[in-house]
Amino acid sequence: MNRLELVRNEVDEILLCQPNLNMRKDGYIHLYGVAQNCTLLAIKRGLDIELCTIIGMLHDIFTYKYEYVINHAILGMDEAEKVLRKLDVFSDDEITIIITAIGNHSDKSNKHDKYSELIKDADILQNSLYDTSNEINHPKRMRKILAKFEIKLKIKEIKN
Repeated sequence: MNRLELVRNEVDEILLCQPNLNMRKDGYIHLYGVAQNCTLLAIKRGLDIELCTIIGMLHDIFTYKYEYVINHAILGMDEAEKVLRKLDVFSDDEITIIITAIGNHSDKSNKHDKYSELIKDADILQNSLYDTSNEINHPKRMRKILAKFEIKLKIKEIKN
């Protein structure tokens, strides 16, 4: 079994243990959606596709396991590291890349490393495109993401 499938199995186990059915459903939609966006962005940006997709699968694992969102990015670093260490198929350098990106993904106002920036963009894409009736929280960043794909979209600004 490949490493991504191992991570998906762990994520599925965590989500299946979530007693709140709405939270479980949201977890599947969001984590798998962000992971797919990570894959697409990794291809476009020339980054490690497998690591990026895994970052997407694990970026909000703390939220969907514990139904807790305050400091979820920082708390999610530990939760993701537990999953990765349990699987025992990732190097320390790979784990550092993954958990660093997870720890930075909520800080969309500041610039970080290329993997952190990728997960921020993938997260914004999923949140914005899943329900297009919602206003976009990070319109400037969204414009830049879409411009890289030569997509022009009128975006109503509400927050920077």
